[in-house]
Amino acid sequence: MTVQSDAPTHVRPEPAVETETRPWGSFERFTLNEASTVKIIHVAAGQRLSLQRHRDRDELWVALDPGAVFEVAGRRILPEVGERVFVRAGDTHRLASTGPAVRVMEIAFGRFDEDDIERLEDEYGRA
Repeated sequence: MTVQSDAPTHVRPEPAVETETRPWGSFERFTLNEASTVKIIHVAAGQRLSLQRHRDRDELWVALDPGAVFEVAGRRILPEVGERVFVRAGDTHRLASTGPAVRVMEIAFGRFDEDDIERLEDEYGRA
């Protein structure tokens, strides 16, 4: 594993997603008693977010719809619905849609601040 010099000195283990069974079915627990931020990201048909990275947070992405594209640290991933990908602080990453609009659940671990986005490429002219 290559560690970038601007990456945080702490290394967070990938979160364990636990499944618990109940008489009525089951649930998956993504976090338990820890600081996290949860978002559902809606990517419009055929669009993609900027190629970016964050210094102060890790992210866990879960594909909620077919057609999502995850780009993480130079890898292009076409996830199945429910598939999870962990993005470490400092990794370059972006979300996209191959066709129809898609939703991705993002769980961020660490200090969350929308202003910490370092955009490396952006189709919408943002810095």
